[in-house]
Amino acid sequence: MRLFLGIVVIFCLTTSCGGVNLFNKNAKKDVSETKVLSKAKAYDQLLVNSSTTNGLFDVHKVDQKYYFEIPHDLLNREILVVTRFIKTPSGAKSYGGEKLGENTIIFEKGPNNNLFLRISTLVSAANEDDAISKAVNNSNITPILESFEIKANNEKENSYVIDVTKFINSENPLLALSTSQKDSYKLTSLESDKSYIKEISTFPMNTEIRTVKTYKAKSTSSKNKKELPAAILAGVVTLEINNSFVLLPKEPMRKRYYDTRVGYFASSYLEYGDDQQKVDRNTYIHRWRLEPKTEDIEKWKNGELVEPKKPIVYYIDPATPKKWRPYLIQGINDWQVAFEQAGFKNAIVGKEWPENDPNMSLEDARFSVLRYFASPSKNAYGPNIVDPRSGEILESHIGWYHNLMSLLHSWYMIQAGAVDARAQNMEFDSELMGDLIRFVCAHEVGHTLGLRHNMGASHATPVEKLRDAEWLEKNGHTSSIMDYARFNYVAQPEDNIPVKDLMPRIGDYDKWAIQWGYSRMPEDLALVDEKELMSQMVTDSIAANKRLWFGGEGRDFDPRSQTEDLGDDAMIASNYGILNLQRIAPCVRDWVKARNSDDYSNLDDIYKALVNQYSDYIFHVTKNIGGIYVTPKTMSEEGEIYRLVPKQTQKQALAFLNNHIFKEPKWLLRNDILNAIQSPQSKESVTKTMESVMMNLLGGSRLSRMTFISERYEHENPYRPEEYIDDLTQLVWGDMNVFYQTNTYKRKLQKAYVSNMINLYKPEEADGMVEGILAKLSEGYTSNTDVRSLALNNLLSLQTNIKRTLPVMTDRLTIAHLQYLKREIENVVGDTDDARPLFEPLIRDNSIQSEGEQSEGKEN
Repeated sequence: MRLFLGIVVIFCLTTSCGGVNLFNKNAKKDVSETKVLSKAKAYDQLLVNSSTTNGLFDVHKVDQKYYFEIPHDLLNREILVVTRFIKTPSGAKSYGGEKLGENTIIFEKGPNNNLFLRISTLVSAANEDDAISKAVNNSNITPILESFEIKANNEKENSYVIDVTKFINSENPLLALSTSQKDSYKLTSLESDKSYIKEISTFPMNTEIRTVKTYKAKSTSSKNKKELPAAILAGVVTLEINNSFVLLPKEPMRKRYYDTRVGYFASSYLEYGDDQQKVDRNTYIHRWRLEPKTEDIEKWKNGELVEPKKPIVYYIDPATPKKWRPYLIQGINDWQVAFEQAGFKNAIVGKEWPENDPNMSLEDARFSVLRYFASPSKNAYGPNIVDPRSGEILESHIGWYHNLMSLLHSWYMIQAGAVDARAQNMEFDSELMGDLIRFVCAHEVGHTLGLRHNMGASHATPVEKLRDAEWLEKNGHTSSIMDYARFNYVAQPEDNIPVKDLMPRIGDYDKWAIQWGYSRMPEDLALVDEKELMSQMVTDSIAANKRLWFGGEGRDFDPRSQTEDLGDDAMIASNYGILNLQRIAPCVRDWVKARNSDDYSNLDDIYKALVNQYSDYIFHVTKNIGGIYVTPKTMSEEGEIYRLVPKQTQKQALAFLNNHIFKEPKWLLRNDILNAIQSPQSKESVTKTMESVMMNLLGGSRLSRMTFISERYEHENPYRPEEYIDDLTQLVWGDMNVFYQTNTYKRKLQKAYVSNMINLYKPEEADGMVEGILAKLSEGYTSNTDVRSLALNNLLSLQTNIKRTLPVMTDRLTIAHLQYLKREIENVVGDTDDARPLFEPLIRDNSIQSEGEQSEGKEN
């Protein structure tokens, strides 16, 4: 038997044991025994006029008081408490159905005829047969949140009655807002006279509490915290909250150990044992409990598809517009094919919410629901609630924001408008929007099944295959719907790709990941042996099919794992994407016109989406410079976990940036758009992108990483930081001579270059909030490294070149520009000639192609 310890919310019930008060030996036996007997006799009298509902807790209502009757069998049983909003005030940006908190509780006997309530978080465990379990027990004690006096005993049912009215109406972190949540809404104390219990319902496995809570609001002058309208008007804010008490299984579901090479959410705790020489971290994945029906076990063992004993059911919020419900149900049911690979048919089902069923509530933690929010936010999310002991997913409430359709429209118009005529309108037909909704729903459902993002999935598709209709029909444009691969922006008009193959779908990786997580193993197989078996399955499967690789969530320096990208070569894919943007840009003004009375706000929104997409392509390429390929492996696998991005690939990335961002993208700066839109920021958005790229390229983190790589991988011909800076400098500055002349965009580019080079040399000189923060971060990366030395050397060389060039300049703005930069550099390094010229000795590397050369190569 496993002994789990942590911080648990426990209702602790204790009476005297055999007439002996263990906590006070001097207490009189007669008093204690009389008190217990009186409580037993008081049961009928206390509840004589009660309204009673039977369930997990029998709930008795007497006048305005609520009593819970807690069976002895529930003592020391884990119960999950999930708190959700039912209704929220305007402007809160939180909505009915969203989770507020989640805790595990237990009931436990306590002294003086009381029940204690303890809050638990699993942090460590030990086998209770091991001696070390005593040490684990001694180093973990769970806090008592509340103490309840037992009002009566039901001797017939062996249960105890407590008054919960005051506790439910009180301000406590289990059933109401936490301190941080109150602070985020700028609320202070609970107004008890304006708060009340609205309803308590109880069922065999759960009890549901609905309350109305009113908080006093505090006024603040802080600009970072927006006051709620209700707080301004009334000084108080009222919320409606639901608390679900759900009994966890007596026997936790069998765990499945986590493997870093498969993208599952996971929980963990420290595990102690007598035979250890090191404490183990027990990490296990989140997954639903799927078991074959008893009568189908033999069929299942023989490899036949069987229906699970309890399928995964998602209900659609009745607040969802009827026209979109079938598409959401399709998005849920799309996962059935993945579960078939794990041996189950009809394992997951989408359904409409039953009407007028008094036994069902949208907030009830027994039911998984896609909640539809009337919100201007453009978002959707897929969480899950798990048993912390085993990782068993118990339920999920998917959040779906109405205005998500606006985001889907912008994405599809910009990414697919060049190849799908349906995307060339401000309002999509229901079938197209429905298909977009279906895809997002399937993605969010994947999260609720336990799957994390797989941002490396799209890298498994060769770029040119994204233009191959036959290949796409079979494989799709990404191996996982859990990637942020959106739509096939690489496909060109002449490729004639069917529109259904422009969208993501359940892919090879998704089916395999579900198979790995949900296939049942023999019950008599020890967990440690199952772990070895499952690990070998991963090794063999990925070796046989590279499309099953889990590329992580894009949070490291691996350019293969990025959000919103496609294909195995960012330079080629982004070039195709920009070709399509160049086709779209002249058309968007006509596409966004829905009615003659429309203003230009639609054009403004779509132009922003156009620039953002362009920016995505630029940064997909940028991540290759100083990149590191990260491929998690076990010690039984061959090959290295960390490998540097080849030098030639990094140079190609720099050449791409020269062609598409260092040189002004005039195709994007269209006067017919810029002279019509209302947002001044849109007119500077391209410049802002360029400045962000330069800040990124000259960041201390990147250059320090390149320094580290050049030392560790010296034998692999790395892209050394000094070579990289020389290449970048050559592209930004070119050769200064008597014919040297700048334009507005180039002057901004060069100012950004100098500003960031100064930040590298002296982070404390950084101006502006963003630049200052990034420079401060760079300071830690570059301290005592060659990066600052290179930055100083580069500034001195540039200063020398500017001084030599200025006397032969004739263009006034170019002269003013160079004088300004000369002074900026002097303010940091002083006025010196102690530097070689920056450009004269440089021999241009042929791999850094000119714009004409690069474009010509792309055309070929």
